[in-house]
Amino acid sequence: MDPAGAADAPVARGRAERRRTARRAARRRRRSHLREIPLIIVVALIVALVMKTFLVQVFVIPSGSMEQTILIGDRVLVDKFTPWFGAEPERGEVVVFKDPGGWLENQHGASTDGVLLRGAKQVLTFVGLLPSDSEQDLIKRVIGVGGDTVECCDEQGRILLNGKPLDEPYLASGNPPSRQPFKVKVPQGRLWVMGDHRDVSADSRFHMGNPGQGTIPVSGVLGRAFMIAWPVGRVHQLDVPVSLSSVARGPTDPGTVRNAVGVDPIPEEPPLVMGVLGILPLVGRRVGRPRL
Repeated sequence: MDPAGAADAPVARGRAERRRTARRAARRRRRSHLREIPLIIVVALIVALVMKTFLVQVFVIPSGSMEQTILIGDRVLVDKFTPWFGAEPERGEVVVFKDPGGWLENQHGASTDGVLLRGAKQVLTFVGLLPSDSEQDLIKRVIGVGGDTVECCDEQGRILLNGKPLDEPYLASGNPPSRQPFKVKVPQGRLWVMGDHRDVSADSRFHMGNPGQGTIPVSGVLGRAFMIAWPVGRVHQLDVPVSLSSVARGPTDPGTVRNAVGVDPIPEEPPLVMGVLGILPLVGRRVGRPRL
């Protein structure tokens, strides 16, 4: 036997063994990663569900009722955190609320999805990974709170809040404050809400024949829309107009107790996307789709 060949044999066997060991280690890592994927998915779903339920949620705007403040296709961040501590909506805030009854009648077409597809959508909607098919949420601006008297209009065509004319710079271009006259005393625990695009917004003015004279219950409010998060060119905070926040409160009725609050129909953006968009505002501040 060639002495050189005999000397090389152990070296070759060692290399082969190292390669086999490396392949076995790589297979173990792949199996370990595969086993971790279900856990990662479950944790991500739990985090998304918690954020959607308690912290901040993204809603897609499908209608023009809040133009020019919020445009069709905008994604707005809604603060669902502060209401847990008893905070109630204030005048000038843009809020998302449940349909108080009759506001969204006959606006939903029948679903053509099969049974299995509907079931899968319901599961994904429950955890917030798909928009809600029910679209029972709305988005509007709070004009009056409990005790306020809201009236249209003075001689200059301005809305009166507790007798004070309002400056409303957020109104859509060409829109008067209201073409429909009205006067309402807002009951305690309720809100008078209006869209910024007054000519196309079927807001409190059009439901004065309902219980509450067109007002919505504070308890139906899901949260305050505080930022437009998408598209990138429109990212900005939704501020509260001074003209509304500075008006003195109307007299409260004795013996009444303020309840919790009450937005336009909005399907929800996936909370995993919401987590990316919403976590930054949560650090800096507190922390569906509308049709009307």
